[in-house]
Amino acid sequence: MSEKIVVGVDIGGTSIKVGICNIEGALLQTYEGPTEVEKGSDIVCENIAAYARLIVDQSPYEWDQVEGVGIGIAGFLDIPRGYVHKSVNLFFENVPLKDILEAKLNKKVLVNNDANVAALGEAWAGAGRGISDCVCYTLGTGVGGGVIISGKIVEGFRGMAGELGHMTIVPDLEAIQCNCGNKGCLETVSSATGIIRMANDAVERGDRTSLSFVENITAKDVIDAAKAGDEAAARIVNRAAFYLGKSMAAVAVVLNPQRFIIGGGVSKAGEFLFEQIREVFRKTAPDMAQEGVEIVPAILGNDAGVVGAAGLIIRS
Repeated sequence: MSEKIVVGVDIGGTSIKVGICNIEGALLQTYEGPTEVEKGSDIVCENIAAYARLIVDQSPYEWDQVEGVGIGIAGFLDIPRGYVHKSVNLFFENVPLKDILEAKLNKKVLVNNDANVAALGEAWAGAGRGISDCVCYTLGTGVGGGVIISGKIVEGFRGMAGELGHMTIVPDLEAIQCNCGNKGCLETVSSATGIIRMANDAVERGDRTSLSFVENITAKDVIDAAKAGDEAAARIVNRAAFYLGKSMAAVAVVLNPQRFIIGGGVSKAGEFLFEQIREVFRKTAPDMAQEGVEIVPAILGNDAGVVGAAGLIIRS
């Protein structure tokens, strides 16, 4: 069997997901094992290498068919060197990840930010397949992002390109401080965390809302209440959608992507959320910057990271 394959690794704080893709981006096989961050970076690196070899051993393929191994990791990275300055979830600090894994695996290894990698996954084999220019938002605990231009990840001078959640988009009178230290970031209103905060604020103000009877409010609770006609919840979702659409209008005049792709837990609100985002985008983006532009949901789900990591080898 001479078919070439690539291995993608999505490193999380709890588990490491590994996948085999063919050179067209089809996910052929996956494996998941514990990260074991409590044992230190050396053991985590041992686990990454072991799982990468294990998935190939368990497949119909041979290690000689592996073109390379791509890695997606959250943290502050020197992307060209594959060097992890700091990854809070993994307790990594000054770890030369690329060098370590190339020595262990005897294969080309590329390392990139997890949000960039997820965006590449969608661009390569998901909702952006066949599109050369797209921008991806991930709406979860925060707002992640990734920019794909001419089929490649845009990293920027210091690897900070695509930090869409930290666009200063909320005006000063409404802005609150973000965890990054700045005020008015998109993440403060359009993430699950931001939606929950706004819901709790509404309850504390005494707004008339069904959320007053919900313990430990989740973003899904807020979205479900809004869909059911709760006016306070609807205002919260509308605000999250408004700033998402406004941020896309700003991105559109800088990058003019053909497609915006939205993933993450909040995106499961579906067309109820997407139509509001599209309406704001239509009203705020210049005609030429919005002509032919689509705003669509991501389709790879939890596989985006592992597929995109494999895609680093093909799309680099």
